[in-house]
Amino acid sequence: MGITQVLVLFASALLLSSMLFTGVDSTRSNETWHEHAVENPDEVAAMVDMSIRNSTERRRLGYFSCSTGNPIDDCWRCDRKWKLRRKHLADCSIGFGRNAIGGRDGRYYVVSDPGDDNPVNPTPGTLRHAVIQDEPLWIVFKRDMVITLKEELIMNSFKTIDGRGVNVHIANGACVTIQYVTNIIIHGVHIHDCKPTGNAMVRSSPSHYGWRTMADGDGISIFGSSHIWIDHNSLSSCADGLIDAVMSSTAITISNNYFTHHNEVMLLGHSDTYTRDKVMQVTIAYNHFGEGLIQRMPRCRHGYFHVVNNDYTHWEMYAIGGSASPTINSQGNRYLAPSNRFAKEVTKRDYAGEWQWKHWNWRSEGDLFLNGAFFTRSGSGLGASYARASSLAAKSSSLVGVITSNAGALNCRFGRRC
Repeated sequence: MGITQVLVLFASALLLSSMLFTGVDSTRSNETWHEHAVENPDEVAAMVDMSIRNSTERRRLGYFSCSTGNPIDDCWRCDRKWKLRRKHLADCSIGFGRNAIGGRDGRYYVVSDPGDDNPVNPTPGTLRHAVIQDEPLWIVFKRDMVITLKEELIMNSFKTIDGRGVNVHIANGACVTIQYVTNIIIHGVHIHDCKPTGNAMVRSSPSHYGWRTMADGDGISIFGSSHIWIDHNSLSSCADGLIDAVMSSTAITISNNYFTHHNEVMLLGHSDTYTRDKVMQVTIAYNHFGEGLIQRMPRCRHGYFHVVNNDYTHWEMYAIGGSASPTINSQGNRYLAPSNRFAKEVTKRDYAGEWQWKHWNWRSEGDLFLNGAFFTRSGSGLGASYARASSLAAKSSSLVGVITSNAGALNCRFGRRC
């Protein structure tokens, strides 16, 4: 690189730095922030450093590549300074939820209190107080904690829950509701033993609270929402589903999660008669469906579903099911059937005779079938239909073990690769 190029690059960096710090000062003069929303000066400096090294591209998957083959992880996990660049995670999503930015454009909120004493007037410093705020927030945790929610945690738009660096459990009470909002990222937490709650007042924003009827006890319930990314979480043992997405929810990626010990794992689509779910597009990628699972990995209705490079090591009834003519595109997965000779089939159609479901577009490409597993294909394979159910390039099923080996909440420590 010549001296002129170096000077131009240096000048550009100074200009960008000036713009960043000017933006921070100007907004601070006109806005009032609660005491737990904090700036991270190191991150601003890191952004300047990254802008020099990473040019002006929004995405460079593989920038910190350690060549695991998992494009999400290769985007950020090899960076020893991940804690200073937490928000870079928002640039690493893939699939239909790839444009979910969560709280990337907001400040940090540090959760210091695991309590949930008042769902109507939550205490500052609690997770509930963080997620209901109107402004974008990137929510992190001061220390390890178990959060037992009295009522549903109703999230507001443009929020990231980032559990990296600590051990956070949302457990033994109500769990997460994403309803009529957009741009949510949930990353790096344990969600388990969720219970039905409700018939109570719950706050959903600083200006609104209302009566909530009984909730089913889902781990994460997505209702009428879009641009959602659920990544690197560990989910198990909830009263209803681990993740449900219904009522025209779309632009969703469910990736790198570890699912265990549950019956009805994932429901995508409200009902056979709710045809508005035809807009639904969901990517299910790089997840590990592990021990103690029975069915619905996922169960789909109406929409378009890309099931790609997942590891299925346990089911008791079936892995992938559906009704109401969903389009299911299964690519590069590894399916290990149970020993039960009556449960070898990966797929299950509900509420339809063969004369009906033979027209549903369900395909398997490049999947690996072990211990007698088999996938019943159907449909005419129309290109337009599968184009709407395609969200990323599948890798070889022979790589699934490596790609999914770190599924679930990660053990991240600052100064080390996560």
